[in-house]
Parts: sequence; C-alpha cells; structure tokens
Amino acid sequence: MGITLIILALSAFFFVNGKIRSDVVALCALVLLILCGILTPEEALSGFSNSIVIMMVGLFVVGGAIFQTGLAKMISSKILQLAGKSELKLFILIMLVTSAIGAFVSNTGTVALMLPIVVSMAVSANVSPSRFLMPLAFASSMGGMATLIGTPPNLVIQNTLLEGGFEGLSFFSFTPVGIICVLIGIVVLIPLSRIFLVKKGEKKTEKKARKKSLKDLAYEYQIAQNLFRVGVKSDSTFRGKTLAELNITGKYNVTILEIRRESKSQNPFMKTIDQELAGPNTSLQTGDVLYVLGAFAQIELLTKDNNLDLLDTHTAEVSEEKVPRDMVFGEIGIAEVLLMPNSQLINRAVKDSGFREKYNINILGIQRGGKYLLQELKDEKMHSGDALLVQGTWKDIARLNEMQSEWVVVGQPLAEAAKVTLDHKAPIAATIMILMIIAMVFDSIPVAPVAAVIVAALLMVLTGCLRNVEDAYKTINWESIVLIAAMLPMSLALEKTGASAMISSGLVSYLGDFGPIILLAGIYFTTSLLTMFISNTATAVLLAPIALKAALDIGASPYPFLFAVTVAASMCFASPFSTPPNALVMSAGKYTFMDYVKVGLPLQVIMGIVMVLVLPLLFPF
Repeated sequence: MGITLIILALSAFFFVNGKIRSDVVALCALVLLILCGILTPEEALSGFSNSIVIMMVGLFVVGGAIFQTGLAKMISSKILQLAGKSELKLFILIMLVTSAIGAFVSNTGTVALMLPIVVSMAVSANVSPSRFLMPLAFASSMGGMATLIGTPPNLVIQNTLLEGGFEGLSFFSFTPVGIICVLIGIVVLIPLSRIFLVKKGEKKTEKKARKKSLKDLAYEYQIAQNLFRVGVKSDSTFRGKTLAELNITGKYNVTILEIRRESKSQNPFMKTIDQELAGPNTSLQTGDVLYVLGAFAQIELLTKDNNLDLLDTHTAEVSEEKVPRDMVFGEIGIAEVLLMPNSQLINRAVKDSGFREKYNINILGIQRGGKYLLQELKDEKMHSGDALLVQGTWKDIARLNEMQSEWVVVGQPLAEAAKVTLDHKAPIAATIMILMIIAMVFDSIPVAPVAAVIVAALLMVLTGCLRNVEDAYKTINWESIVLIAAMLPMSLALEKTGASAMISSGLVSYLGDFGPIILLAGIYFTTSLLTMFISNTATAVLLAPIALKAALDIGASPYPFLFAVTVAASMCFASPFSTPPNALVMSAGKYTFMDYVKVGLPLQVIMGIVMVLVLPLLFPF
C-alpha cells in the first residue's frame, strides 16, 4: 500500500511540476507499478485496450473530419451570428450548447465534437481559443449531470440504489442538479478564464510570423480579377473533345485551370461536386464548369466561338479585399516556386517548361522584380529569381520539392492542404456524425458506443472526409491517449492494495458522528479528492456503497449522499488527467498543469460548497 501511495504522490508532483511531459510521467508510474509487483503486465496494460481510450481515438478522427470538411466552420458561423461581436455572449453560448449536448452524449464525445467548432469560432471572432477550450471541457462534465445517461457515475449510483432495495432514479431526476452545476460554472468561469487563460494565448499568437495564405497569393497574383467560369452546353463544340484536341491556350491565349462536374454518386443525399485538374487528356462533358484564367476579352471570344455559357460577369469590379466566393481550394491548390540560378528552366519559355507534362502542374503567373506577368505567358521566357505561381493537386505540388537544385517551393504544400476545408464533403460528415450520435444515445440500437465511434471514424476516411489515412492519424492527440491509458490502471492499484478503501472508510466513519451535513461534506470532498487521481467511474464504484452504508448508519436518506458521490466524481476540474475531456483540450489550448489548478481548483471547491448546501434541499435527509 505504501509503495502505491508513494508512486501516486511522485506522479502528482511531476504532473504539477510540468517539466516532464505528462504522458511520460504516466508511463513511468505504470512501469514502477509493474516492477514493484503491484500490477501484472496484463493489468498495467489494460488501459490501452479500455473502451474509453479506443473511443477517444475514434472521436479524435471524427472531430478532425468535422473540421476538415468545413462542417465545424458552418456550425460555428451560425452560433457566431447569435453571439454577434460580444465575447461574453459567445462564452455563454458555448457553455450552454456544450452542456446541452453533454446531457445526452458522453462528455468525451461532446468535447471531441465541439472542440474543432469552438476553435473555428474563436479564430473567426479573433479571440484566443484558450479562453474557451477549458470551459468547454468543464461544461461537458456539468451537462452530463442533467440526465441519467449523461455520465457513468450517474448509472453507478442508480445501480447502487436498486441493489440496496431503494426506488431508482428517473431519466431527468438529475436535471435540477445539472442546471445548478452549469449556472455555477458560467458564473465562476467568466472571470477566471479571463484572468488566467486569455493573456497566455494572446501572447503566443502575437509571436507567430506572418505567412502568405492561399487568399494572399490569389490576391497578390490577381487571380480573382482574371478568373472566369465557363459552362459547357449540350450543343457546344467542346462537348466530347479533349483539351489537347481543342488547343485552347494556343488559339485564345487563356488557361483552363480546373473542371468542376457533379459527382456520379447515385445517392441523392450525398451529391457532391468533383474537382479535376485540367490536363491534355481531359474530355469535356455537358454541364462541366471550366475555371478559365485570362483576359476578359479573350474569354468572351472563347465563349462566342464555341457556344459556351459565360457564368461570370467581368470580375474586374470584384472587391480587392477578398477573393470571390468561387475562388475556393479543395484537392487542387496553388503555391509559389522560386527558380534557382542554375535551373535548366532559365531562358526557357513557359510552354516548354514541361511542368504540365512532367508534374501535372499549371503555371498561372510570374513575379519578377516586383512586377507580375499574368497574360500571354506561354511564350514568356523564365529568368533566374523568378517566382512562379503554380497550380495542381497538393500531392503534385509537394512532388516539386524533389527538384530543389532547380527550384524551391515556398512554404509547405501538404501543410497548406491540411488547412483547406473539403466543403463539398460537409453533408457526408454531418450525416455520419448524426448517425453516430443516434447510435450512442438510443439503447434500442444494438450498437455499442465504442463500436459506433470506430465505425464513424472509418467512414470519415473511406468517404473522403479526410484526405487519407495519414491525415486521420495526424488528428489523434497521442499524448492525451497515452496519458489516459497509462493512468487508468492506477485505480486498480489503489483498489488492490486497499489504499482507497482505507482512506475512504476511515474518513467517512470519523465524520459520521458530526451530523448529516458534515458527513455529506466529507463524502463529497473525499470523492472529489480521489477522482483527481483515478477515473470518475472507478471513484463512484468505490464510494457509492460506502456512502449508502454511511447514510443508513445515521438513519438518513441515501439519495443526497449518493448524489454527492456522482457530482463530486464528475465535477473534477483541477487536473488535466482527472477526466478525458480535460485531457482532450490540453494540447489544443496549450495549457499547462498549473492552468488547471488556477482555474479548475477554485471552481471545484466552490462547486463542492454549493452542492453540500443545495443537495439536502433537493433531496431531504
């Protein structure tokens, strides 16, 4: 028992210290438990196969897909409209929406779903995400108190009551407690988050170096002013012909950048638009929308000669402050390429560069000595130091990095690709997310929550909501996963050695003589202390029977005591590893262990004091 408590104390010290990564500390504690013979290797590694951990992995992927498809941004924009320009309104809305979802969905799932949405909202509102992410995690736990299924400890005390021969709780018996928790959370977190969370995030964002975004490049090279959409009609001369046969660049001195056409999917709910890079073998079809770059006069001549629809008016009048809504990026992107002095392309015409033939890349413009060459490029000879604006698929652009002796790709194409949302996949992502939530909420559906999450994660990859499996893996915060998986067996170690039972029963039996209020406070704060180190479910399982027996021993109703157990087990905010939601937001919010202590500990203490006073009013002794 002593060794287990020493390992636990050392872990807590290093967690608070923050000089060693939290996942490394957790793994070291796990190894020590094995070496000391307290846990078998199978018991120690059981956390890595725990359904909660597996579910967290899947939810990270689902959350990443929600962000990647632009669904998060769509939802956030609707909430932002309600909040207006008020940071306070936005804060309250996030707390209320998260709590409402958390009442029916696991707090882990709630945070994983809401996290990309909240980050998007914070960026749009020009507020540091760190202001909202920790309150988001806390709100998911508070909302879980509102229903029977909101959090596992609620089910634990329900089972304890039934086994003790008492009447069970209804689905909404918890609702008054949940509402009080949310109100306390909002009132306390508004000042605490402003004091301890905002400054750090703002300082860090100020240090970020300014880079050219895709919109910056598009504006700089005046793509918006020279980009037109042209539709292929059923009687057009273009129908059924390849671009090589048409020789559009040679005849009209314009460039077809890409082609958009309706997806061949037969599902009416899954219809999307396919984006295809224009190549010499691309065959045009009726209904195709061509994105053409060139002078308006030449575009107009092209449409008249070939019976095409000019879908845009002269775009010279477009606002210079932003790219038009049609100038969007998906699978196809743009980048700058700087020619090296010894490049073989020097003094070679653009048409002879071989970019399209070798790399499937289009050259859209040339920056030379502060001037931009955008028209009649095919015969323009390239010079040393020229910056070329190129277009192609993100993978093809990234391939250009293989020829660093010839040129240098400015920036990181694959990193830029990750920032581009796949808006046309948003309906698919929304459908998958809704089905996952339905499967998790309704017990009548014979699918385990962990299975529902894994299926949803796989579907996000298979349907293209994430570009590839590598992108899916990148969405997973492995530090949080390892931290939770390594800490879960700690509860088993405390139970095996009798440390938990000794601490709990000793404290409760001592306080029993001082009356129900003091006993209630003792149970609450004992639970609150233990749940900082072991899972809320394990804490509830350990303390619920003790609370029931203590209540019966003094002749009081067990309901307020058991509610004290579930509330205290769920309302743990003072450490990042006490609950999965706290761990989920740790890296995204760039929080340290001490941030949780500064914000979460006062909230946890205030919540406890209020609950000790309120619970006897809701559920009399």
